[in-house]
Order: sequence, then C-alpha cells, then structure tokens
Amino acid sequence: MSERYGQPGRRVAVIAGVRTPFVRSGTAFKGLSAIELGTLAVDGLVARSGVDPAAVDALVFGTVVPDILAPNIAREVALHPRFPRSLDAHSVSRACASANQAITAAADQLVLGHARIAIAGGAESLSNVPILHSRGFSDALVAASRAKSVPQKLRTLAQIRPRDLVPVTPAIAEPSTGETMGQSADTMAKLNGIAREDQDHFALRSHRLAAAGWKDGRLAAEVTPVYVGPRYEVAVTQDNGIREDSTYEQLAALRPVFDRGYGTVTAGNASPLTDGAAAVLLMREDVARALGYAPIAFIRAYAYAALDPAEQLLQAPALAAPVAMRRAGLALADLDLVEMHEAFAAQVLSNLQGLASPVWARRAGMEPLGDVDRARLNVMGGSLAIGHPFGATGARILTTLCRELERRDGQFGLMTVCAAGGLGHAMVVERA
Repeated sequence: MSERYGQPGRRVAVIAGVRTPFVRSGTAFKGLSAIELGTLAVDGLVARSGVDPAAVDALVFGTVVPDILAPNIAREVALHPRFPRSLDAHSVSRACASANQAITAAADQLVLGHARIAIAGGAESLSNVPILHSRGFSDALVAASRAKSVPQKLRTLAQIRPRDLVPVTPAIAEPSTGETMGQSADTMAKLNGIAREDQDHFALRSHRLAAAGWKDGRLAAEVTPVYVGPRYEVAVTQDNGIREDSTYEQLAALRPVFDRGYGTVTAGNASPLTDGAAAVLLMREDVARALGYAPIAFIRAYAYAALDPAEQLLQAPALAAPVAMRRAGLALADLDLVEMHEAFAAQVLSNLQGLASPVWARRAGMEPLGDVDRARLNVMGGSLAIGHPFGATGARILTTLCRELERRDGQFGLMTVCAAGGLGHAMVVERA
C-alpha cells in the first residue's frame, strides 16, 4: 500500500541544494556565526538556482545551539538583502535532524497549498557556542540590578563566590539521562555486538569514499566557496575533515574516548564537531514546471520516530525507515541508493542491523526491510569524514542523495538521520 506524499502535479520537487564547506570547529570558520554561515549557504543556493528571491514564499531553518541574542536563525537569514522583508521565516529544532524538520515543515506548506516556493536547511557554528554564567552569578546580577542604592548593589555583589564565576558551557548530553551521545554509541555497540574492528573499517570507508567524491568533482558540485574575513582574500572551498591518507592501522591505534576501559568509540570512528550550513530549494511540482525548472527529485514519503533515550539513543531510524518505506509503497530492493547519517560508526552499524531485525520491525509495526547493499550505502562517504554541523547535516544528505540518483539515473533513494532525544527521521525520494 502506498501513501505517496502529494498529489500528481502537486508533489514537492527538490530543485537544488547548496552547502558551505564543512570544517572542523575551531578552524577556518571560527569567526563566523551560524547565522552568517546560513546566509552564505542560502545566498549560494539562490545564485546557483537562479530563483527569483521575491518569489520565495517561506524560509525554514534549523539549528541546535542557537544564538541566545538572535534565536530565530531563519528570520535573520531571511533578512538577507536578496529577499523582501515580507518573506515569512521560522526556525525549528529537532536536534541533529533539525534540517530534516525544516525540509518537511516547508514541504508540508507546499503540499497544503500555503506556499509555492520554499527554502529550507540549517546551520551550526560549534566554534561559537554560548557560554553562560552560573545560576548564583546570574541571581546576584539580577538582584544588583534591582537594588535602589550603590551600597545595596555592592552588598549584593559581595555575595558572589569564586565558584559562581565558573562559566557554564553547553553539554552534548541527554538532559533526561546525563549520558553523552558518545557514551550512548558505546552502549549500542555493546548491546548489538558491533566490534571495534568493524567500526574502524567503516570509518576508513567513509574517508576514502568522501575523498573520491571530492576528486571526481561530485562533492565539489554541492559546495559554495566561503571567503573569510577580515580581508576576504582566501576562499575556503573544501571540507577539511576528510583524511585521504588515513589507514586502518592508524584508526585501530586510537584509544576509546568515552568508556576508556571497555569502550570502542574513538575520535576516529565518531563524527567531529563541525561548522557549516546547507540549504535546499523546494517547489510545488506544477510551479516548477511552469517556471521551467527540472526537479532533481521528488519527496515520495517521510516519517519520524522516537524511543526512550535511556535505551538505544540513536536507534530510532530503524523505526522510522520501515514506516517511510511503507508510505512510499516500496521494498528495500527498489532502492538505488541509501544515505544514512554517520554520527558514529557504531550507530550506523547498529541501525543497519535494526533494519534487518524482526525485533525492531515488530516495534515499528512492520516487516523487516532486510540487509542494505553496502555498495549502495553512503557512496560518497558520510558525516564521519565530511563532518556534522548538527543543524545542517540533513540538508547536506538530501542534496547528495538527489544529485547522485540523478547522476546514476536511479529512481528511488532512502535517507535516515538519528538525533538526540531518541529521535529518528527517514525520507524516500524519487526521480521523475
């Protein structure tokens, strides 16, 4: 049974996708905010697609660690001089699936007929996370601001203790469990019997395929260069986390990071902290045809899923993918390509097991999808090599999947993304 997304002639068309290079945090983009990176990605998308900025009806953007002074990143990006001030824009957050949430939220507006053309994506600057004051220091400042005299202010400020001056930085950990994503990936590896050797081989594969994708120009075609201030003389044109010369022996020599005694997750088989942005241009099918655009793909179906974060935090794609595939009316054998976000090698390998598992299929209320053909999986590497700006990755993966389907003259593709909070996303795309 198929529950295809959108009626014939009014399907959601993916027209184009553009991203900045993805660079390791603290390197080339350390002076750029998520808003600036998002603006650069959208600017590149508009320039390459040739879409009339005045014709865009909605802009939806995601980010995970927002700027506390400008939390609505979508609106700030929409205030780019290219766009009219009347462009509707809103921000979303679904952890590492935030760009996916932005894309489906925009797509829903197209299907409903509330918009004709939309831009969706996300950005992240993990070089510029907000540093907060402790509660004691904040309370003292608030009390001092309410004091009616200078002596009262001084008495209030005198209550501040050295421990109150210790800054508070965001933690990549679950509020409900206190466990970091890396610790959760280690847990998944143990529960599912994912060997360290398999994780390192998968990470090596990611780097080698990503390097090949840059060499032959496929990944370069997705990227808009970024000129970095203050002189703007040098352009960043390539992802800087890909290690073409990496070897299995080097990866195997790295020590576990999260569970130092019994863990298998290392810096080599985990995605790095990354800065970057990505955006896609979406149109209703009839609008695209009328304007002379040739869609690179259509959204056929999507699904979200969730599980208890204390269980297997990053395993929800194994629940979302069967639902998306049922809605699309497809079987695994129908897929030409599969793109799975690589937060950790252990997480990808666990989810691959889950897609073939009767146990996980029953939890999703479905039959097992089966074993994914590795020759069709992440054919240009993934987040382990390319990097993972939390809010941007989903738009990067969708762009890669659609473009590679087009290049290979394939018909159907599946993408999945895991996210903090025990969340998962899956989307099926098709070519006309």
